[in-house]
Amino acid sequence: MKTNFTLMVRISVLSSFFVTGVFAQTLVPSAQTTNQTISQTTIDPYLWLEEVQGEKALDWVKARNAETRAKLEQDTGFVQLRGELETILNSKDRIPYIQKMGKFVYNFWTDAAHPKGLWRRTSLKNYRQAEVEWETVLDIDAIAKAENESWVFKGSNCRAPVYDRCLIQLSRGGADAVTLREFDLQKKEFLRQGFVLPESKMNVDWRDLDTLFIGTDFGADSMTDSGYPRRVKEWKRGTAIADARLIFEGKKDDISVSASSYEHGKTKYEIVHRAITFYTSESFLIRGSRLEKLDLPAKGGMQFFGTSMLLTPNEDWTVGGHTFISGSVLAINFEAFLKGSRDFFILYTPSEKTSFSTLVTTRDYVLIEGLDDVKSSLSEWHFSKGQWRTRKVNLPTMGAVAVTALDSEKSNDYLLSYSDYLSPSVLQLAHAGNDQRIGLKSAPAFFDASAYQTEQFFAKSKDGTQIPYFMVHQKDLKNDGSHPTLLYGYGGFQISLTPTYSGGIGKAWLEKGGVYVVANIRGGGEYGPRWHQAALKENRQRAYDDFAAVAEDLVARQITSPAHLGAMGGSNGGLLAGVTLTQHPELFNAVVSQVPLLDMQRFNKLLAGASWMGEYGNPDVPAEWAFISQYSPYQNLKAAQKYPNVLFITSTRDDRVHPGHARKMAAKMLEQGHQGVWYYENIEGGHGGAANNAQKADMSAITYSFLWNMLK
Repeated sequence: MKTNFTLMVRISVLSSFFVTGVFAQTLVPSAQTTNQTISQTTIDPYLWLEEVQGEKALDWVKARNAETRAKLEQDTGFVQLRGELETILNSKDRIPYIQKMGKFVYNFWTDAAHPKGLWRRTSLKNYRQAEVEWETVLDIDAIAKAENESWVFKGSNCRAPVYDRCLIQLSRGGADAVTLREFDLQKKEFLRQGFVLPESKMNVDWRDLDTLFIGTDFGADSMTDSGYPRRVKEWKRGTAIADARLIFEGKKDDISVSASSYEHGKTKYEIVHRAITFYTSESFLIRGSRLEKLDLPAKGGMQFFGTSMLLTPNEDWTVGGHTFISGSVLAINFEAFLKGSRDFFILYTPSEKTSFSTLVTTRDYVLIEGLDDVKSSLSEWHFSKGQWRTRKVNLPTMGAVAVTALDSEKSNDYLLSYSDYLSPSVLQLAHAGNDQRIGLKSAPAFFDASAYQTEQFFAKSKDGTQIPYFMVHQKDLKNDGSHPTLLYGYGGFQISLTPTYSGGIGKAWLEKGGVYVVANIRGGGEYGPRWHQAALKENRQRAYDDFAAVAEDLVARQITSPAHLGAMGGSNGGLLAGVTLTQHPELFNAVVSQVPLLDMQRFNKLLAGASWMGEYGNPDVPAEWAFISQYSPYQNLKAAQKYPNVLFITSTRDDRVHPGHARKMAAKMLEQGHQGVWYYENIEGGHGGAANNAQKADMSAITYSFLWNMLK
C-alpha cells in the first residue's frame, strides 16, 4: 500500500489551496459595483512588483515590512503574544502524530531546538508510553547547516511493504518546488549512487526497487502551463534521467500527469492519471507496454481495496442503466469492471445535510468519513463472502475527526484523532469492527476553555440559501454589538472548514475577549460537490454573498457591529477577503488577506494560476472576464471609496500563489491615498507563509495584533 493511503484523481495540486496552520487559523453606503466590464487592455503600472526577486520589488517589500515593524514597536502586547504563540507551536506536549512503516512508527517533529525538524521513529509499544524514546532518522537542521541551505522537509515516499528505501523531498525556503534524494531507511543515510533529482515541481512513485515513475522538468517544454509535469516516465536505476522511457505525455494546457502503483492485499495496479482541468481527469491502467483508458466519471476520485475499485463521482454519473448521484461512494470488482460489468454497490449516498469526506482502508474494512451539517461522521464497510456489510462508528465528539490506517496490509487498527473548537486533540488507537479504543496521546489545553461555548447558526444568503456558521464566544456574552469579532472563511476547491482546536486562536483572540466565527460558505465541500459547484465560475459571487450574509447576521444578532467586525482568509480565502474589502467596506473595520489571489485578470499567467481556471474561469476569454471582472479586487479598487483597515501578508518564496497579487494590491491602495494599509512579506515560507515555528509565531502575532488594535 502506498504511504499516502488516499488516492484521489485530483492529484497533488489540490493542496494548492489548503489553508495551512501558519495563521490560524462603520455603517456607510455600500460600495457600488459597475455594470460595465473592465477593459482587458488596461495598462498595469505595478507589473514590476511581479518580479519576485527583482531588486526594485524587494526594496519596496523591505520598506513596507519596515513600516509594519515600526507600527508593531508601539504595541506593547505584540512581543508578548509572539512569545506565547511560539511557546504553543514549540510545546513538547503536542501530539507527535505518527505513520507506521514496518516495525516502526515515524514522526516529523519541530521545536525550538530543531526549527527545521527531526524525522524520527520508535516502536508502537514505546509510543504508547508517557515518555517516548525516539531514534533520529534524519536531522534537517544538520543537513541545512552542512549544506548552507534553508532546507524545508517536504515529505517522504517510502517503498511499501518492505520500507527499505525512501524518496526524500527537500525544498528551499518552503517552496513547492523540491529536490529529490534516495534514502536508505535501514542505514539511515542517503545513497551516494541513489536516485537524485534537482529542484522542480514533481511527482514520483516507486515501481519497484530499481524503477521509479517520475514526472519532473525534463526540459524541452516538459511542463504544463500550470507549472507541473506533463510527461511521466519510467526511470531505471543507474541510467541517466535523459534516457528514462516515456510512458505518457499530456497536453501543454493540462494541469499535470502522473503515474502510481497501488497495492492492497495481494493485488497491485499501476495507473496513469491525466489531470485535464482542476476537476476533470482521465485514468489509464498500465498493461505491459500499453495503456487502457478506464471508463470513469470525468469528475471524481478512485481508490483500490483488494480486488475492488472504489469510486467517488463528483457529478451525477449515468452508467449501466443507473444514475449515481454526485458525492456518492461506489464499489465494484475491478476485474469484472474491466470485462464490462457496471454493477456497482453503493457504499454512501449523500443527503441535503450530509456529504462524503474521505476514504480510508484497513486490511478488511473501508472507513468512510462524512459530514453531517459540517460535523464529522464515520461508518465502516466490511466485504466478506461476496457481500458488503456496514455499521456506524460511535464518535466521541461532534467536532472534526481524522482517521488514518495504522497498517493497512496487516491489520484493521487505525488511528482516530478528534477535536473541536474548545477541545484539544485526542489520538486513539481504534479497531475496525468494534468501538473499543486505546488512548494514545492527548494535546494540552493552551487556554482555559471552560468560559467559552460553541454554537452553530444559519444565515440567509442573498438568494435565500441557508449558510451555516460556527461561533465561539464567552458563555456570558451580552448581545450589545460591542464585541471584537473575527469572521473567517475560505469557500473554494471543495475544501471544508470543520471545527478543530487552535491554541493560537484561543490565546491570541478568545482570551482577550474576542468572538471567533467560521463561515461555511458555498464553494467549499461542507455539503459535497453541489455546495462547491454552486459557486464555480459565473456563480462565484454566491460565495461572497454568503460571507456577507454571515457578517450581516452577526450584526443583526447584536453580537458585534461593523466597527468591531473583522474578516480574514488565506489563499483562495485571501481572495475572499479582498472581495469583502472592495464589495462591503461598510460591514467591516479590519480585513486580513493572507497569501492571496487579488489580480484576477492575470492570475492564470502567474505561477500555478493556470491550474485554477476550472474554479474561476479564464480571464482571457471575454465572456468569462465579464463575470470575473465584477469581483476582481485589484481591478475594483476606487480612490474615492473609504475602505476598512487592511493587512496583506504573504511570502516571497510562495511559488503557488504569486506574491505579486498582495504587493500590487497594497501598492495601488497606497498610491490612491487609502489609510490603514498594512503589508508584510516573509522572505521564506512558501504558500504556508512561514518556514519554521518562529516565523509562524511572528506572522500570527502580526495578524492578531493588527486585528485586535483595529477592532477592540
